[in-house]
Amino acid sequence: MSAVLIRWLVALLCFGGFVAPSQAADPSIDCQAVDAVPWQPVAPGIWVWPAAENGEVSPANAGHVLPASVVVSGGEALVIDPGPSHRHGLRLRASIACQFKARVRWVVNTHAHAENVMANSAFADLLEAGELEILASAATRRAMQQRCTDCLASLTSRAGTAALAGTGIVLPSRTLAVGERLRVGLLSLLVKSIEPGHTEGDLVLWNARHRVLWAGGLVYDGRVPELAQGSLDGWLAALERLQALRPQQVLGTVWSRAPKAGKAAPALAATQNYLTALRARVLQAMDQGHQPQETAWGELPAYRDWAGYSERHGFNLQRAWRELEPVWMEQGTAPTK
Repeated sequence: MSAVLIRWLVALLCFGGFVAPSQAADPSIDCQAVDAVPWQPVAPGIWVWPAAENGEVSPANAGHVLPASVVVSGGEALVIDPGPSHRHGLRLRASIACQFKARVRWVVNTHAHAENVMANSAFADLLEAGELEILASAATRRAMQQRCTDCLASLTSRAGTAALAGTGIVLPSRTLAVGERLRVGLLSLLVKSIEPGHTEGDLVLWNARHRVLWAGGLVYDGRVPELAQGSLDGWLAALERLQALRPQQVLGTVWSRAPKAGKAAPALAATQNYLTALRARVLQAMDQGHQPQETAWGELPAYRDWAGYSERHGFNLQRAWRELEPVWMEQGTAPTK
């Protein structure tokens, strides 16, 4: 028996929900013609489609630089961060119908970045028919209203017009509040928090039974975090709260797994370490009399090999400077964190 077949059977027996792609839950889909998604099992009923690469958007990856995940139970499915384009979302939707025999009933947008949310358009017909909800924090919905036109244009310029063909802006239909539970058959996800860190309102979901955490853009590893619309200190505070949960697996901009029981998934610490080093370097530069526009003072050699370092680290230095300058001026010296 081949190793591939053995892995498939183990996933079927241990994780459930995955079936041979012969007939779809949606009869309009021809499963023989579907481009199968390489789903990986996370926990029983929870699956992830890992990113094509942990790097920058390009025509080669068509914008697929973040994982998408699905929770499946009782013939229903909840998709978290569906991806960058209409085409990507259609492939995901068809795969769920064929490989899991499930209908997508909910889509969750954890935060308002194009690579996560533009695939909403693949579910627009279900939304219009009242067969599906698209869920997000109120802050994310507002940000999508304000920025998605520009974000779609930017994503198209980077990924290419072919990759984004047919992609439109579809906003969340309902907003979530902390403490709500999303129930998919026998599985339950808690809206643990809405954090002003990576963006204005990063949605955090938690499945306590399997210790799986969905952290959206709050968690990176091997790729420089993007400090754009959020808050450096807010992000660091959020990471402390997430670390306290001791999640075994984290689904953020990467899929991160704890090396053993009782340990936290390592991407939490990786993100925290970069942001802590960024904060310390900016405060040190203020003490030394540097100017924010002269970012040569801000090099962090330990992170030079992370994807996006040349594209984002300089911006992060300036963004952190704007946030920390009032704190530094009030205290008169670099405060410790």
